[in-house]
Amino acid sequence: MVKPTSRMYSTTTREALGLIGQMIRLARIERQMTAGELAIRAGFSRDLLQRIERGNPGSSIGAVFEAATIVGVNLFEADPPSLMDQRRATQGRLALLPRRVTHKSRKAVNDDF
Repeated sequence: MVKPTSRMYSTTTREALGLIGQMIRLARIERQMTAGELAIRAGFSRDLLQRIERGNPGSSIGAVFEAATIVGVNLFEADPPSLMDQRRATQGRLALLPRRVTHKSRKAVNDDF
């Protein structure tokens, strides 16, 4: 199978990648870190970090998340729900499910060949 040479991304995707890259770059500069220092801490090349900061869509999402985590960029909620809140929500959903499901017996399968 031939790998396509280029891929089209929506405007929203390109803008989001650019925004995340800018957030990572600004946070790195605020922490007075060089691109090389952040790349070493994250465990990837300085070139990859530069592509992330430019919003290159070819950068792996794991590398983007790692760089964001190291410099303190919160990519999701400001206050993530606590573990207890998550458990309560899960218990509430599980309470809606029946405790036991009974199935009618099925015909025996003759698998003697």
